[in-house]
Amino acid sequence: MSNIEDIRPRRRTRALWAAAIAAAIGTLVVLALPGPPPRKYPGRIPVRFWHMWTAEWKDVVDDIVDRFNESQNVYEVIPLSIPYTAADSKFLLAVAGGDPPDVMAQWNSVIPKWADSKLIIPLDDLMKPGEWQEFQETVYPAAQKIGMYQGRLYGVTTGLNIRANYIRLDHLREAGLSPDDIPDTLEELCAWSQQLHRFNESGDLIRIGFMPQNLYDYAPAFGGGFYDWKTGQVQIDTPENRAALQFLVDERQKLGFDKVVRFISGLAIGLGNVEWPFISGSYTITADGQWRVEQLRKYAPELEYITRPVPPPKGGKEHAGWVNGNFMIIPRGAACVQGAWEFIKFWSGLENPERAAEFYTWGGWLPLSPAIAEAPIFRKYVEEFPQFQTFLDMLPSENMLPMPPVPYQVFLWDRLIQADEAAMRGTLTAEEALDRLEREIARERASRKELGYEE
Repeated sequence: MSNIEDIRPRRRTRALWAAAIAAAIGTLVVLALPGPPPRKYPGRIPVRFWHMWTAEWKDVVDDIVDRFNESQNVYEVIPLSIPYTAADSKFLLAVAGGDPPDVMAQWNSVIPKWADSKLIIPLDDLMKPGEWQEFQETVYPAAQKIGMYQGRLYGVTTGLNIRANYIRLDHLREAGLSPDDIPDTLEELCAWSQQLHRFNESGDLIRIGFMPQNLYDYAPAFGGGFYDWKTGQVQIDTPENRAALQFLVDERQKLGFDKVVRFISGLAIGLGNVEWPFISGSYTITADGQWRVEQLRKYAPELEYITRPVPPPKGGKEHAGWVNGNFMIIPRGAACVQGAWEFIKFWSGLENPERAAEFYTWGGWLPLSPAIAEAPIFRKYVEEFPQFQTFLDMLPSENMLPMPPVPYQVFLWDRLIQADEAAMRGTLTAEEALDRLEREIARERASRKELGYEE
């Protein structure tokens, strides 16, 4: 028995590195990247920093790096932008080869898997006992959940993403509706927005007033979700999740499955600029992230809109939904762990939140803690863009939930999206979709257990 127990960890380790190298080899052409910029402070200890931001976002990151380098005389952070599609593979190859960056910015679902595989280090080890206690007492619940795995902190958030309703005032006026009369329950909002749908002469949808979408966004409001944060158990086919998915299916069915599919397939959906269908007028009310406030300022400054929390169903939970975000990790084998940690504290606001508040306004990011949100420079930003306040009001909520912190998180996310889409297209009932998802996750957990992995 002891021989089997000894062999399994070795097999697991070999399989991990083999998978990492195989994944990376497939992207070697993509990884032929330009090197980092010339060093400005060659006498300092280098801190290599990888991130995935490009274009205007890269400029923001470079400015933050410059601020850090100017703030002290020991370390020089050297940033390198890695293509999003190749970043994870490049990271795995670098760790396997013993030459990782010192710190990396991420937003993919990597913490549970990489922490379980011992690819990243727990950051609470770098904190003094008082600092760790302060982190747990002052940082927003969602920011803590995103960075945790098995009670340890592996990622520090530098910007949370949550969703609220964006509402076009011109469409309300056109329909003779007032923003003062917007309903405060999900059922009433869906009924009220029927007046805002628009169809062409052929009966095809040309504008959706409001249609709730994405099970992961709405399950928490129904009292569900996919993880019990007290017991550490994944939960899929629960009465609450079924109620949420059935509600989404029913609302789509009112418009017609085929009509909605044709409508959505005709939209130019993108994360940036004028591609967002809300700007083009395809939606009157739509749930989206706080970064849209900054995009609207840049690309549609004349558009009149307000933001409101996505309302709960009757008897449901307020300020509930899905949360994700940007976070910083330190790989195992990093050459300058202390320099990486100093940079993380600087950017995130764990150290000097008032200074870090300015960085959050540059990116239109939601802050790590109330100390940043209440800083004068951040309050000034919110006064200029009052639509941002809606998101700040939601931040303290315990009902903002990330994906379950399990090593098979990516698998769970992929299958969840497939189940959601099957129900939304009418190919499976809500009950069938969640039942299938439950069985898929059970098989994955059984397979992992058989191979000697922790669940």
